[in-house]
Amino acid sequence: MAALKKGRNASATSKPWRSLALILTAIVALTGGMFASGHTTPRLGIDLAGGTSITLAAVPEAGQESAINKTNMDTAVSIMERRVNGLGVSEAEVQTQGDRNIIVNIPKGTNSKQAREQVGTTAKLYFRPVIATELAGGGAAPQPSATGEPSADPSGDKADDTSGDKASDGASEKATDGSSASASPSSSATTQGRAVTDALKADESPTPTDKASPSASATGGASDDPDAKLQAAYAKLDCTKESVRATAGDGAKATDSTVACGQNSSGQWQKYILGPAAVDGTDVDEADAVLNTTSGAGWTVTMKFTGEGSKKFADITGQLAQKQSPQNQFAIVLDGEVVSDPYVRQALTGGNAEISGNFTQQSSQELANMLSYGALPLTFREDSVTTVTAALGGEQLQAGLIAGAIGLALVILYLLFYYRGLSFIAVASLLVSAALTYVIMALLGPTIGFALNLPAVCGAIVAIGITADSFIVYFERVRDEIREGRSLRPAVERAWPRARRTILVSDFVSFLAAAVLFVVTVGKVQGFAFTLGLTTVLDVVVVFLFTKPLLTLMARRRFFASGHKWSGLDPKALGAKPPLRRTRRPSAPAQTKEA
Repeated sequence: MAALKKGRNASATSKPWRSLALILTAIVALTGGMFASGHTTPRLGIDLAGGTSITLAAVPEAGQESAINKTNMDTAVSIMERRVNGLGVSEAEVQTQGDRNIIVNIPKGTNSKQAREQVGTTAKLYFRPVIATELAGGGAAPQPSATGEPSADPSGDKADDTSGDKASDGASEKATDGSSASASPSSSATTQGRAVTDALKADESPTPTDKASPSASATGGASDDPDAKLQAAYAKLDCTKESVRATAGDGAKATDSTVACGQNSSGQWQKYILGPAAVDGTDVDEADAVLNTTSGAGWTVTMKFTGEGSKKFADITGQLAQKQSPQNQFAIVLDGEVVSDPYVRQALTGGNAEISGNFTQQSSQELANMLSYGALPLTFREDSVTTVTAALGGEQLQAGLIAGAIGLALVILYLLFYYRGLSFIAVASLLVSAALTYVIMALLGPTIGFALNLPAVCGAIVAIGITADSFIVYFERVRDEIREGRSLRPAVERAWPRARRTILVSDFVSFLAAAVLFVVTVGKVQGFAFTLGLTTVLDVVVVFLFTKPLLTLMARRRFFASGHKWSGLDPKALGAKPPLRRTRRPSAPAQTKEA
């Protein structure tokens, strides 16, 4: 056994190049991935790149404290991202912090006042009747007739919007009203996408009514003859342009007709003329994404309305059911953008409805979240707003880099003065650690949205000392072995187990502190904690896969093995004991012959 153990240890220590090859291969692979991704520099935070950082705190209504939960906060983040993106902002960051805070970081070049207004207000969700619609960038606006039948060809209104999708029914015998809805669109509406039906009862064989209502009620419908100003705005509306989409319908009240943009299931942009809001988002009591296996409709979105909302919804669906495409549709409008435009064939009077069509699990859940958000008893209070100019951010970044360079230079000078030749190994290890840190930070920007802020730079500077401390622990263990009279090669191997334990315990404490700080803090301090934790992990990787193998290789070189006075391992300078030698056993005393 002893021979076998000795052979394994010899094999492990005789091939340190394997560890060096592994870490160098990792560096090359990560660097290649960095260049392939096109993100060759770390993403900078607001305090370095310049911009506006807004901290919002969720405030529930009285008696609705449970409304502040992960689902609602994630939905709020999704809504705010849509709003910020609607401003044409790139590289914006919206994320939750803690249980009830949302941080919105908007880079330079954005109107901070407009951004604050966009993200700090409650989402506005409306159900509006569709008067006219066509693909964005299409021809002139169609002129709706007095009978409610558009003069434009209906097939051009919802082109490529999942033609042939069937409406889902979700039948149930619990319904007591006589409402019914179509299970499939009629021939005049086959180009329509999603259908809204009664979620409690549906009729498989409806008879659609082609007769259009000559007018709409004041509570739900809209005039079928939009004024010239609205018609002109619709004709000029080009929803393929982000800047146009962001301002479409600006200033329109809930009681006004308006224009809007929306994206169909094929990814094409539609433009709309919409009537006054018939149902408010707060009239939706709850909405859920449901997999309907009974009728084979797949994923659907079910809605349950409040008492007042049920009446409004029954009124508008009753009016729309008498019209033809596209005026038998209503648009679900969130913050001025159409997120869905299902059609209806029957008045839905039961207070429940189901939207079905070409849904996936993700798209149905997103729509359900948006519908639910309109009724959330949740508002947001602006806790803090920090605005940093690009010039100030550049100065802070420069100051951080200068501080890091000074710290690194001081560490290198100390290593050169005290460890001499060993400092080569320490500096090489620091360079490897710096390369890994830089490449990983550059890759984390596009993958998880990590942004390097000023506290994160401070964390990286502190990490220089932590990393150098690991090298010092190992070097001192080796020097202790030399003081005991051992030669360099066995000293390197005997020192490693004790140094390894010390390094792991020290790094574990640092990582634990960083993890706790990351969890309990909010905002920019998390950048410091994240960087400190990342560099601590990399310190362990570098020491195990680079520093130890490199020192093993250097111990075989005459410069270090002979204890040159500039190697940092001179036995005389270290006050080493005489070399350990094996002493002979004293010989047994000679037996004398007895006389």
